[in-house]
Amino acid sequence: MRKDALLGQSELLVMLAVLRLGREAYGVPVSREISKRAGRNVAVAGIYSTLERLEDKGLIKASVREPTAVRGGRAKTCFQLTAEGLRQVRSSQRTLERFWSGIRELEALKR
Repeated sequence: MRKDALLGQSELLVMLAVLRLGREAYGVPVSREISKRAGRNVAVAGIYSTLERLEDKGLIKASVREPTAVRGGRAKTCFQLTAEGLRQVRSSQRTLERFWSGIRELEALKR
């Protein structure tokens, strides 16, 4: 990924959800977190395609957990941001803050 490239909105939301969820960051909880915080319903299949794309870009990494009886003996694949992924999230945050800063119409909404 180019160092100055902005993350897409769905990528950024998924990465922020992964950060919030910590060790429990896998498809269903990521989808629920986005729904809860962004007010959007996102299909789990869409979450997994975004996670796969982010992994291909080297922004997140997957790890397979031990199978559990609760999941019918299936293993869970969890995700976490890489150092580059965290850097990209911070870069996107700074860029968006610079764009938002000083726009009167948006400043009035904060009050």
